[in-house]
Amino acid sequence: MDLAFVLGVAALLVLGGFLTYNTLIARKNQVDNAYGAVEAYLKKRHDLIPNLVEAVKRYMAHERELLERLVELRERAKEAEGKGPEEAFRLEGELSRLLAQVRLRAEAYPDLKASQNFLQLQAALTEVEDSLAAARRFYNQAVTDYNNAIEQIPGRFLAPLMGLGRKPVFTIPEEERETPDLGKLFA
Repeated sequence: MDLAFVLGVAALLVLGGFLTYNTLIARKNQVDNAYGAVEAYLKKRHDLIPNLVEAVKRYMAHERELLERLVELRERAKEAEGKGPEEAFRLEGELSRLLAQVRLRAEAYPDLKASQNFLQLQAALTEVEDSLAAARRFYNQAVTDYNNAIEQIPGRFLAPLMGLGRKPVFTIPEEERETPDLGKLFA
């Protein structure tokens, strides 16, 4: 074999390694950036929950257990901030389910629905939820691109050497996909 040919192949392999390395790092950074946006909206939502509980507890005295669970779950979700997506996403799914229950049960309290404070909080929460949904879509797309990059050749060979593994997507809990059973909710 000709030395120039061997050097040319070696140079192409090294160049391919550099390009793959840079691509994997860019994808990883994109996931980290997207997760930061998700965390920011989760924090905004966490900050709104105590105000929501204060606004509704006077009207929803019979829903005390639900409100206590909401506050307790919010605290657990705040403790999970910065600890990685798996636990945070699980807790956020539960939190979303409880927030949906509070909103549905509020329908049974006309005075609460007429409260300006509650209406403002509900509007703020809806805005945060919409922003969170957009951030979640961006995060999931970044994770999909990243996971594809580390599972396809040549990334499949380089990713383990770099200590890179699959990242989880932010899925919607099964309970949120189903239409709530209002009979059970108000029983």
